[in-house]
Amino acid sequence: MTHTASYTERPFPPSLWHATATPAGPDEPLQDDCSVDVAIVGAGFTGLSAALHLAQNGAKVCVLEAEQVGWGASGRNGGQVIPGLKYDPDGIARRFGPDADSLIELAGTAADTVFGLIEQFNIPCDAVRKGWIQTAHSPAMMRLVEKRARQWERRGAHVELLDRDAVAQRTGTRSFVGGWVDYRAGSVQPLSYARGLAAAARGLGASIYGQTRVAALERGGRGWTVTTQAGRTVNAERVLLATNAYTDTLWPGLRRSILAATSYLVATKPLSAEQGRSILEGGEVSSDSKRLLVYFRRDASGRLVLGGRGPFSDPHSPAQWRHVERALQLLFPQLAGVGFDYRWAGRLAITADGLPHVHEPAPGLNVVLGYNGRGVALATTLGKVIASYIAAGSRGGLPYPVTAIRRIPGHGLQRAYLAAGVTWYRLLDALS
Repeated sequence: MTHTASYTERPFPPSLWHATATPAGPDEPLQDDCSVDVAIVGAGFTGLSAALHLAQNGAKVCVLEAEQVGWGASGRNGGQVIPGLKYDPDGIARRFGPDADSLIELAGTAADTVFGLIEQFNIPCDAVRKGWIQTAHSPAMMRLVEKRARQWERRGAHVELLDRDAVAQRTGTRSFVGGWVDYRAGSVQPLSYARGLAAAARGLGASIYGQTRVAALERGGRGWTVTTQAGRTVNAERVLLATNAYTDTLWPGLRRSILAATSYLVATKPLSAEQGRSILEGGEVSSDSKRLLVYFRRDASGRLVLGGRGPFSDPHSPAQWRHVERALQLLFPQLAGVGFDYRWAGRLAITADGLPHVHEPAPGLNVVLGYNGRGVALATTLGKVIASYIAAGSRGGLPYPVTAIRRIPGHGLQRAYLAAGVTWYRLLDALS
């Protein structure tokens, strides 16, 4: 059977891209037909991590990317490397029963995977591992934060609870009643990290092609034929789809199993010593506990990088970042009048259950997507996990559940659906 993609992604405006990553030349397109053990569609964190680990296991791998390495959310996120899932450990235990322990271990060590690869392959990406401060905006949220911290502490995580004054001292804002620090977390320059993963994978023998959109997948005999939009073919024993929020119609129903939200980010001009003296001086990253959270960190040049959810269409004017700039000004009034060097946006994949999804819709075809805003650590880790599964020929289980692809009801109205959800969550955040 053949499945053909008809959805064409509009190019992202280069002038709005976060421009502080290590320069790299364009990835060349696939020019000739070839045969490999594994073909991977998508050169984000999932696909690149899988390619690297498969190549380490001796597999012949090629990665096919419609744009360039890190072009999607992997190069356009806030750079926060946070372990864990959206569910707390006790919630995971209730949801998954006897399988929970391995899943909690997998999620809890996800940041270790990232920083381990950075160290092993000497990836230049401004890596800092000083922890993640999750702030609480109300006493009710503080009680939930305390429970979360205690649950991870019981499982061996290095954490610390913070009162109002301690949070204000560490973050530079008095907008919160308290919080906790998870010292397993940290930050990277995400596009540089993606390019570093690509370089490491290439060094192990993997082939990575940019400007190579996949148009069709066809299963025949014991393998797959992957056909590009330019008409080149790749014959592969196995295929991994790793397209996350930029998933198209290549496989039936997959695009409708996630909602593609948009995250908007800004980076200030480098702060002066006086301006930056109180803001995340310890090198931590931070986000709040609201359903529509705001997240922020300092970059290697001393800028304050802050992001949050916004309109669901691709941005075209600096005015579309005003809500994020306003949030920065409310949190940090001491930065009144600060200028902005960069504005950018990227899509993230939201799943109905708030969990990443691993699928195997046909023999020899795997899908991993849906990180719900935790993609740096989780995508890298699940790329490693799925690589081990593929390398073993699907023998043995995965430490993560494999589920059927389920379309989200009313997906065709996703913009209205998400907009209504944003309004509802803003109300809940205000009430809490």
